[in-house]
Amino acid sequence: MTVIAALTDALGSGRVLTDDATLAARRHDYWMVSSLRDRFGGAAPNPACVVRPASVADIQTVVRIAAARGAPVVPFGQGSGVVGGVITGPETVLLDLGAMNATRSIDPINLLASFDAGKNGMAAERELAAQGLTGGHWPQSIELSTVGGWIATRASGQFSSAYGNIEDIVYAIEAVLPDGSLVTLGKGPRASAGPDLRHVMLGSEGTLGVITGVTLSLRRAPERQAFTAFAAKSLAEGFDFQREIVQTGWRPPVMRQYDIRESKRLHDEARDHTVIMVHEGPAALVEAEVAAVGALAQGMGLAPLPAKIVEHWMGHRNHVAGWDQILERKMVADTVEISAPWDRIGGIYETAVAGVSAMEGCRASSAHSSHVYRSGLNLYFTFAIQLEDTAAMEAAYFEAWRRILQATADGGGSVAHHHGVGRVRRGWMTTELGATGAALLRTLKSAIDPKGIMNPGVLIPDA
Repeated sequence: MTVIAALTDALGSGRVLTDDATLAARRHDYWMVSSLRDRFGGAAPNPACVVRPASVADIQTVVRIAAARGAPVVPFGQGSGVVGGVITGPETVLLDLGAMNATRSIDPINLLASFDAGKNGMAAERELAAQGLTGGHWPQSIELSTVGGWIATRASGQFSSAYGNIEDIVYAIEAVLPDGSLVTLGKGPRASAGPDLRHVMLGSEGTLGVITGVTLSLRRAPERQAFTAFAAKSLAEGFDFQREIVQTGWRPPVMRQYDIRESKRLHDEARDHTVIMVHEGPAALVEAEVAAVGALAQGMGLAPLPAKIVEHWMGHRNHVAGWDQILERKMVADTVEISAPWDRIGGIYETAVAGVSAMEGCRASSAHSSHVYRSGLNLYFTFAIQLEDTAAMEAAYFEAWRRILQATADGGGSVAHHHGVGRVRRGWMTTELGATGAALLRTLKSAIDPKGIMNPGVLIPDA
């Protein structure tokens, strides 16, 4: 019996879809290269079928049937990934978790909320807001992503500088392993019970199992919110300002610094590098933090800017041009996020921006920081390359990525901050982890998924 026949027999034809429109819509995620290939040749083939499970038991059944036949299984949330985490083939069972979107519980006493992995992020946040709560996790893709996808990609949100990344917010993870067994990882607010196995699933990108449920540790909605913005005369001055804020002990949830190129896109008053912040929490804390940040800025020579700059960012922060608009102009573009310690981030910026700027057809090469830590921060590079020869566009895309990641690796930074690895960074995993670390990751993969059915071609570097 074929895998499609076996799945249909077990779940019913309504759960196993093979029509061309459904298959075509689930061939890949939102990676620029997949859109480029769709337009100019080399498009990914359709999967064998799309399965829409209605329960955890359904997912267990799908995985067991696929494992018995050696069929690849690719989990799919809402397809908002941008690093090639989803590309199907003619043998692929595409596991669409869209019907697994229930809110299991909201607990205002313990500040916990449990959701099916397919729950849309914004829908979850709205339900929490109705009870005066928040998850505190605000990725740019919140309206287009799922809570399970946040775990799978080890995501970060725009308010992470105070509230943490998804690994700081997740309380428990439920997952189906490649043999079809079910595991729940995480039980108390903190445990000293061996290695934290939640981290096996965090950032696993569908290669070690299927995330089926997520419990988040919540916060009460903030009492007050305030905005501040400042102009820094140099990149280094802005970085020093941010470092002084966090190392002093203040934690604005949003701290972002834009280079001059991006500052000019951000607001009309731009003459220098722009630093913007969102402060929120108890009213007294917000008042004290705003005053302290203002005093630090004055003492370090940064000029205040109008709060309307931040208000505008808040209202437009998730609005970006689609790939089709960019490709119509014969351009390839992307964002590349990395991180590094404070004393290395400036050098990485200079090398990476200069490297991409030197490429033929470069129309944009810039960066901003968006996530701040006591020991360093991230940079979020943006590039756009325009070429008349459409056959050269894909190579130019990968070369821009290579120059940014090489500058990061050479400069002592991490080549991935919050979008995950997928296919675009897979070849850099040995550089990131070292040869022994990469071998350890392959060992983990082979132990958990000995048949190699879970999202092959993603994350795990070749030997």
